[in-house]
Amino acid sequence: MQENNKLDPERIVFYAIGVDEPITPAEPLPPVPEIPRGSVVVVEGRAPVWRYGMALHRLHGSAAAAVAVYDPRLGAVIVASHHPAYREGQLIDVPPLGKQQDGKELP
Repeated sequence: MQENNKLDPERIVFYAIGVDEPITPAEPLPPVPEIPRGSVVVVEGRAPVWRYGMALHRLHGSAAAAVAVYDPRLGAVIVASHHPAYREGQLIDVPPLGKQQDGKELP
């Protein structure tokens, strides 16, 4: 089992691509959030696998040090990295989606 690593919440950027109803590949992705250099982008949301592929392609070449996908059972799983501090398959301990550490809703 992979070690679960803590990451400074300031270095995490969530990219929500989830959908509430069936869609086609012609539906555009939401705009990419601002990505500070060296951050970890966590792609999350209930969506078809091809939508995740499109999001990962869009994020390639961004300022992110690494890209992860969110799994509610595991946390964030690094799937692409351009920084030696992160490796594919590495688990990152992230706060539950929609909540801050103190339990308040995120905007």
